[in-house]
Amino acid sequence: MANFRIRLTLLGSAAALAAGALAPAQLAGAQPAAAADYQWVALGDSYTAGVIPAAGDVFEIPRDGCERTDQSYPQVIDRDLGSLLDLTNVSCGAATIDDVTFRAQEPIGRHLPPLSEDPDYPFPAVPPQSEAVGPGTDVITVGVGGNTLGFADILFQCLQLGAGSGGTGTPCKDDLAAGVPGRLAKVDREYGRMLTTLHEKAPHAKILSVGYPTVVPADTSRCKYNDLRQFGSITQGDLDWLRRDVLEPLNRTIEKSAGNHTAASFVDLYDSSRNHSVCDSGKWVEGVLDHDNRPAFVHPNARGHRNAADHVTSAILDALSPN
Repeated sequence: MANFRIRLTLLGSAAALAAGALAPAQLAGAQPAAAADYQWVALGDSYTAGVIPAAGDVFEIPRDGCERTDQSYPQVIDRDLGSLLDLTNVSCGAATIDDVTFRAQEPIGRHLPPLSEDPDYPFPAVPPQSEAVGPGTDVITVGVGGNTLGFADILFQCLQLGAGSGGTGTPCKDDLAAGVPGRLAKVDREYGRMLTTLHEKAPHAKILSVGYPTVVPADTSRCKYNDLRQFGSITQGDLDWLRRDVLEPLNRTIEKSAGNHTAASFVDLYDSSRNHSVCDSGKWVEGVLDHDNRPAFVHPNARGHRNAADHVTSAILDALSPN
């Protein structure tokens, strides 16, 4: 029955899926709702958790500071495939790879001074995310690496260094470029260790390493200097550098690490989101502020999470589908 539902879902027909779920009841009479067939654990940082208001409402009460939102891609998939998968979502805003692997994290909620102050901050520590994984886990999705790279810190420094530049030059690249290879090497080391730990905890699970979407467009002339709904005071030259030498290599590092582990595979979100960057009219990632001038600090909105949900769903179904 589980394989039957998977095949129906792979056809992409919600009607067929519903028919498959109803058929046994029509034949055997009404039955209690069956337990989900597969155990799924979602791990990751704010690009998984949702965090910003443009990615929905925080649904956990009381808040733990991780800011999981109801339009984040794990929750979207859970609504789409809830009868197939039992989701445990422990993703957390600001999580590093080590926070996933072994370290308890102290969540920050929406405490991002000077942009925003969270009245509930500070929050108690949450356990390492890998503690949610066990021998019965069938699928693990993990989207992490940006905070280990220090991308938020790089963005903040680029905003400061670009202020007063008039949008010219590459002040951020000039100041920070030398340290980027070391940052990427750290991601590579820690990501591989994380995948090994997850495989040891869940030997039969398929691990799906979820990459990051397009944030900076290939044509940075679309980006307006000093527009906080885009990249604020980051110069066009620094945006080119961020795309070419920071963000794209981050995705390649994650993809390479996943390729080195037989239990893991990479889910690419970059190509499908190329025309939906922070500087595009149909953006899937918000800028420093969102369209309502709320702090967003360059995170996916609900449309970006919907795109992620579509690609992660396909990867999950491929992982569970019989050969």
